[in-house]
Amino acid sequence: MDEMSGHRDAPEVTLLDYWRVVWKRRRLIGGLMAGGVLLAMGLSLLAPKIYEASASILPPIAEPSGGGMGAAAALLGGQGMSISLPGMPATPVDLFVAMLKSKTMAEGLVQRFNLMQVYQSKAEEDAVRALEGSTRITTSKEKVIKVTVEAQDPQLAADLANGYVEGLDKLNRTLAVTKAGQNRLFVGKRLADTKIDLAAAEDALVEFQSKNKTVALDQQAAAALRAAAEIQGRISADEVRLQVMQNFLTPENPDAIKLTLEIQQLKRQLHMLESGNGGKGMAPGDRLHPAFSSVPTLGIELARLMRDLKIQETLYAMLASQYEQAQLAEARDTPTVQVLDHAKPPFRKIRPSVRLNTMVAGATAILIGVLLAFFLEYLEQVKRRRVVAKVTGLAESVPADSLSEEETFETVR
Repeated sequence: MDEMSGHRDAPEVTLLDYWRVVWKRRRLIGGLMAGGVLLAMGLSLLAPKIYEASASILPPIAEPSGGGMGAAAALLGGQGMSISLPGMPATPVDLFVAMLKSKTMAEGLVQRFNLMQVYQSKAEEDAVRALEGSTRITTSKEKVIKVTVEAQDPQLAADLANGYVEGLDKLNRTLAVTKAGQNRLFVGKRLADTKIDLAAAEDALVEFQSKNKTVALDQQAAAALRAAAEIQGRISADEVRLQVMQNFLTPENPDAIKLTLEIQQLKRQLHMLESGNGGKGMAPGDRLHPAFSSVPTLGIELARLMRDLKIQETLYAMLASQYEQAQLAEARDTPTVQVLDHAKPPFRKIRPSVRLNTMVAGATAILIGVLLAFFLEYLEQVKRRRVVAKVTGLAESVPADSLSEEETFETVR
């Protein structure tokens, strides 16, 4: 009953009680805050200054396929196709970002700017990791690539950011020349083979005409021959283009699929022209192009020879044009990267921030001081309770009538 009454009579803790504890230990809290602020300020002033420089790159527009792919796009008729490589980024911007983040790029910058000495690295790999840790490469919603580099020297930060841009352009040109060279060799070989086939077709036609004293076909057969030869030539040229595209395109690429469908459509047109189905339902004499089967035997042979010659002529002309484009792409020396903003040496450091560090240190010191004040107050109360309990026990053990009034008062006190 007395214990329950004691709980009810226990005083309630108010905010004023907390404030009294804080005020009681104000010197401790103030000392910790001052010490923390001075320590943070000193460390911030002594810490090495870090500067940040950024360069911005526009996404590729004229050559959406990027390094090494622009040459192929030019070779394939300049269609400006979007190229998707297996195991590689699907978009030109992603391709640029991958090139910027490559070890080839980092190693080139380490050697160019002697970063092993700057980062005090014993191995090139350590310098590469340090450079990668100091570099951020981001892409905005507008697909603008931003290269940001941190360094203790503001000029070095700007040089490294610009070095990334220059390295990207150099690597892009190297890949472009390599791909264009491969395409030039491929088309050049086909062009040489076609030249031989063209000469053979000319010789075969001349020999046939000389042997059979046949010079020309009738007007309708000649028209059908020219149309069929032109279609066959386009088919052959498109098949060459498709082979070139398949060297670096996935089968699911929209441009490859489109070209395949065009080839199939041309083959259907050629079949209709050769079989005469293009005029199905019309009288044989009313058809614009008669079926080749309706031409006399000698005329059929002449038509085939003339068609082969026309095909080789068409194919040779198209391949010659593509070969010239491949040569131009290989010899091209124009910049492949469009720079929006060049990096400039920054005037202000990004860290350490003396103001921010002192504010954080001061707030942290105050918090620690308050917690320490309450902890010390708790220890003091525990000690006080022990003393009171000891005194109370001593008073109960001595008979009250054996003590004088003054001794009783002193014992209780």
